[in-house]
Amino acid sequence: MFERDDIKDVYGEAKSMGFDTKILKKVIALRKKDDQERMEEELILDTYLQALGMIEGAPEADAA
Repeated sequence: MFERDDIKDVYGEAKSMGFDTKILKKVIALRKKDDQERMEEELILDTYLQALGMIEGAPEADAA
């Protein structure tokens, strides 16, 4: 496994190349999840966003 300093160095290098490290961390977290878990989280997020009026329309599962 990688040590914290190694990981910190990689993020530092990515940042210096113009990458958004917050987004990179989210991408890595998503890669650790299986497809089903990601789909469930997206559906719940869409449901909450819709309830708050932040998006229009029904979540994808309801549209099918």
